[in-house]
Amino acid sequence: MKSKFEALYKMLTIKSEQQTTKKMATKSLKAKGNDLAVSNKQLEILNGGIFADGELPYFKDKIAEIGHFPLRPKKLEILQINVGYMCNQVCEHCHVDAGPDRKEIMTRETMQQCLEVIKNTGAHTLDLTGGAPEMNPDFEWFVEEAAKAGIKDFIVRSNLTIIRANKKYYHLPDFFKKHNVHVISSMPHYTRGKTDKQRGDGVFDKSIKALQELNERGYGMPGSDLKLDLVYNPSGAYLPGDQVAMEKDFKKALKEDFDIQFHSLFAITNLPIARFLDYLIASENYEDYMYALVEAYNPSAVANVMCTNTISISWDGWLYDCDFNQMLDLKVASKVKHIKDYNEDLLNDRNIIISQHCYGCTAGAGSSCQGTVA
Repeated sequence: MKSKFEALYKMLTIKSEQQTTKKMATKSLKAKGNDLAVSNKQLEILNGGIFADGELPYFKDKIAEIGHFPLRPKKLEILQINVGYMCNQVCEHCHVDAGPDRKEIMTRETMQQCLEVIKNTGAHTLDLTGGAPEMNPDFEWFVEEAAKAGIKDFIVRSNLTIIRANKKYYHLPDFFKKHNVHVISSMPHYTRGKTDKQRGDGVFDKSIKALQELNERGYGMPGSDLKLDLVYNPSGAYLPGDQVAMEKDFKKALKEDFDIQFHSLFAITNLPIARFLDYLIASENYEDYMYALVEAYNPSAVANVMCTNTISISWDGWLYDCDFNQMLDLKVASKVKHIKDYNEDLLNDRNIIISQHCYGCTAGAGSSCQGTVA
């Protein structure tokens, strides 16, 4: 007999895939003046309704059952820096609400403050994200300066299409190789239809071309130190499947169809924030999706959620427990709230800010920017 969760998962998948195909968005929620561009409105929804009515338990109450409330950080391992919300795409699931119309860009002054932290941090991984981080005019300067700090794992999260978006970006595969950048790339599916549905017409073909160029430089090849990983997000209101099985499917399909190779696939759950929250509400999937997240809650994933080993730094230098909290403007609960005042000891002695979106990181095998956690 199928479990309640399996039945709900199947229902959500069918319901989501039956949604009427709509024209891809060309503007961010912010540019359209959508209420959900305001973080307080999103939090009002996440903290109200089915949670306020007692239909579903608050996340803090679930983790209190296993002695994890308040949630506390462990050793800092990752500095994740968002260098701007500008992007050449307007993806329907984007929790950043990134797009060409977003003008929030990290200045060189803030980058200098970040570099001072990078030189002295105990973290072993630097993770640059956006938007499309490559669109920041000081991106390459920042990468060159940060690489000198000797960070063990230097990640750039690329949407791939930026490499083919304009001739001024065509050199990026060579630039990444020169600085031994670990490229983590968005790739919703190994088929054109599902990829373009989530990210826009033509995205799949440009992504394939970019992956082939990265392979030509040695990225993603067996035994290569030039690391190339892919990120999968579901294209609708359902949770990702098994990461190991999906990685095998992706590797088989991309190799057979396009002679493309990569190292790992990270399956990431879409969190009910910004454009994905807007999609859930517009498609009348919000309550079902929140039920699915709570039903799939995995207590063993809590100890390893990414906010326990990560600090997220916004384009304007504010500090957050994770990239998702950044988009909800939930700054760290510490005397130190900005990069200019950075103090790792004080930051390690804080309570992590949580809300109901955190269920997304503890559903099933868990979810983080590095894939599953349990």
